[in-house]
Amino acid sequence: MKYVVTGCAGFVGSTLVDRLVADGHHVVGLDDFSTGREAFVRQACEAPGFELVRGDLRDPGLALDAALGADAIFHLAANADVRHGTEHPTRDLEQNTIVTVNVLEAARRNGVRDFLFSSTGSVYGEAPVVPTPEDAPMPVQTSLYGASKVAAEGFIQAYAEGFGIRALIFRFVSLLGERYTHGHVIDFVRQLREHPDRLHVLGNGRQRKSYLYVGDCIEAMLTALRAAPGKVGVYNLGAGEYCQVIDSVGWICETLRVTPTLTFSGGDRGWIGDNPFIFLDCARMRGLGWEPTMTIREAVVRTVGWLQEHDA
Repeated sequence: MKYVVTGCAGFVGSTLVDRLVADGHHVVGLDDFSTGREAFVRQACEAPGFELVRGDLRDPGLALDAALGADAIFHLAANADVRHGTEHPTRDLEQNTIVTVNVLEAARRNGVRDFLFSSTGSVYGEAPVVPTPEDAPMPVQTSLYGASKVAAEGFIQAYAEGFGIRALIFRFVSLLGERYTHGHVIDFVRQLREHPDRLHVLGNGRQRKSYLYVGDCIEAMLTALRAAPGKVGVYNLGAGEYCQVIDSVGWICETLRVTPTLTFSGGDRGWIGDNPFIFLDCARMRGLGWEPTMTIREAVVRTVGWLQEHDA
């Protein structure tokens, strides 16, 4: 098969690329390297089945050329900076929504059969139903990132209806694992490297969050590609559990063998758009035969180990 992976040098994209290449597929990876890392695709670039295309997907021609003859597109490229979204208000629109339409057009014009999209559990905002199913009422959006993904999902569904593309939309919780590059674990690890005697936590530490190991995320997407029925499939992806931020702090400190004094910024969230309780109902994905293999604690510990090993 020929697959296109946008955001191929990112945390999730590079992990997916390695899996697809190892499975014997031809993969075209696209990345502008604004946040993606050369090291993450170094191994893939040595494989005969991988082709790297550098460029900005805001140029519609980039995806159009790359998707020629493709069986499926995994559209993972995005601005994922939720926390600082209000500092650059149009970035999410440009890099998440408009770029998605550009990639959809590439799929339509090249007759690509399947379009897989990395959305987010943030689209549920502060959901009134927890654990939150895919058909939960859409609330008022609390982040520009979430709003841009909702808009992108709408375009994907409309393209599926109008042009016969099968669309698979995955609403992730935060992911953990090897090649992890941003989020609370790396923030805490960097703080503790600089001053192991103290750690500052945004919010009150009681925020409840679900996470998922990146390898389990990749397996879920490939399972859906093989087994999902219908024209449009929307799937939550997360572990069947959640933890408090303070729990994660404890696992990180235990792994690093430090006992810092903790301080908190206060309040029930760390920043504008931070949802104090994220826990997704993933029964629909499990119905396709998928199960996560790693607990949140195991994923946190593995992530810390990778950060230590790579001095990240």
